Amino acid sequence: MNPNKELWEKGDFTRIAESMRESGDALVSGLGSIKGLKILDLGCGDGTTALPEAKLGADVLGIDIARNLVEAGNKRAEEEGLTNCKFQEGDASDLHQLESDTFDLVISIFGAMFAPRPFYVAKEMVRVTRTGGRIIMGNWIPNDPTLVAQILKISSSYSPPPPEGFISPMTWGIEDNVVERFAAANVSKEKISFARGAYNFNFPSPPSELADAFRKYYGPTMHAFDAAEMNGRADDLRKELESLFNTQNRSLSEMATSISATFLRVTVDLN
Repeated sequence: MNPNKELWEKGDFTRIAESMRESGDALVSGLGSIKGLKILDLGCGDGTTALPEAKLGADVLGIDIARNLVEAGNKRAEEEGLTNCKFQEGDASDLHQLESDTFDLVISIFGAMFAPRPFYVAKEMVRVTRTGGRIIMGNWIPNDPTLVAQILKISSSYSPPPPEGFISPMTWGIEDNVVERFAAANVSKEKISFARGAYNFNFPSPPSELADAFRKYYGPTMHAFDAAEMNGRADDLRKELESLFNTQNRSLSEMATSISATFLRVTVDLN
């Protein structure tokens, strides 16, 4: 079983995703015309990009490893009357329930990068995409100075060593690794392009409260705090995260938070 299932079901990522909605809308609006396209949103969470895709007329299937996020996504789609948006459980590295050559667009924004077995992830994304379709990924970048890369870096320094054979999800933020993984799925380098993008976290409370939300609801940070508490270092971790959020906050209001995080945008054209 994918070990990430327990990690992502442990918290409640919907509480974090609420701060990401505006950037999700903006990213989808930049995809061009998607009306009538069949889209797979992989590692979709509760639908930060899947719902905007459906609102623009696409036929969207969202797949996520976490049952609670799938349930939340289906609830959001139902509340908004989006009959063209469905969510189901699944593993990005094993999409056996999906037929090959099915989707016009496979998109994964900070989702599939966290799945183990990255070569299988690339292979599966290519397999389910039809000829002439596209794959778009948004991946956090290792050692990037902005928010999420630093959260994950700080959290890992308080966490137990990963199991043998573990491949960091941050390796999806390295262009050469991306090329290598898609090459193994028979996609040439010329069909892959890269760009840097910015994803904004907007939260109607001070930075310390957003940091606290990550502590309580974001799986990797929760895991780090569990380990830090056992070692008597939880307060150190809390202070590091609060300092990070305060330093990176760009909101002009003391009662709000606005932080930008840089990511690697990957586009694969399967022409």
